[in-house]
Amino acid sequence: MTINLICWLTLVWTVNLTLSRSQRASGISMTRDASLFKSTDTECTYIKHDLLNFVTNQEDAFKQGLRTKGIMSHRVSNTIQLQQLYGPVIRSRPPSKQPKVPKNLHPLLNEAKGQSEYVPGPLARIKLQRDSNKTSIPSVTRILQKTMPPDQAFYLERWKRRMIAELGEEGFQEYSSNIFRQGKLFHAAIEDTFTQETPSKEDHECPAEVSGYIESVSNVLNDITGVRAIESAVNHSALRYLGIVDCVAQYRGSLCVIDWKTSEKPKPSLRHTYDNPLQVAAYIGALNSDHIYNYQVENGLIVVAYKDGSPAHTHFLNSEKIMPFWEKWLLRLEEYAEK
Repeated sequence: MTINLICWLTLVWTVNLTLSRSQRASGISMTRDASLFKSTDTECTYIKHDLLNFVTNQEDAFKQGLRTKGIMSHRVSNTIQLQQLYGPVIRSRPPSKQPKVPKNLHPLLNEAKGQSEYVPGPLARIKLQRDSNKTSIPSVTRILQKTMPPDQAFYLERWKRRMIAELGEEGFQEYSSNIFRQGKLFHAAIEDTFTQETPSKEDHECPAEVSGYIESVSNVLNDITGVRAIESAVNHSALRYLGIVDCVAQYRGSLCVIDWKTSEKPKPSLRHTYDNPLQVAAYIGALNSDHIYNYQVENGLIVVAYKDGSPAHTHFLNSEKIMPFWEKWLLRLEEYAEK
């Protein structure tokens, strides 16, 4: 850009010099043919004007280029700082125009089972058993972690780096341990609520550390009846995966696999729950396949509780809504098998 500007400035100077010499040389003939000289002088003036406009445009473009370069340099500097803090950017592949379909579209429901009426009795609490002589069967949680989409992995890693920057390595470890402990205490409190002899759920005592979570789900607990299973293992022998369901019960008259979640941020929309719908769909499929349970489930419920006691958000998934998540789970299952 600088070389072009110098060249055009040199050209303008040359044209000015040439025009001055032409005017002096043609001064003798001005009286002879004044109109011809006037015409030539006018054309040269137009040429000078066009050249000056071109040079001015080149100068403006050059200045704009400098400003753009400065902006780009600033953006690159910010990008480097962000990468130093959060790590390199993980670029995901552009989404395919056609949605993927599982190679093996295994049914969610088990035709061999029917809908059975609830008969009050002992709650199912099947312990998770692994056969050491057989190949280890992966859990639902492990499969979802190993097949996490790149964008989710990026945001999770960015959050982790931000928390470490604020709390330090030891502080972050302590924070994670507290979250895990509170989750276990919350699930235990829910279990005690459903297994206590007194029918009232409101007067049940719970650890102070999770009292806010229990307060958060108090209205939801009043809508839950006919509990059939709590913290019970399920196994899908055909698709070879297993898991532990939090609860199987009636929610407002619909039999559901219920998954209890805790969160520090509001999650009013289902999309804010990330892979939780896939997890619930996986549990439903495993329960329906498992011969230990003489019934099957078509619906799911995700309950998000908050520590400050704010009303919990519930996300109900009926048989129609759960099917897309079941197909996505089958895709993740195939992806895990290919790794």
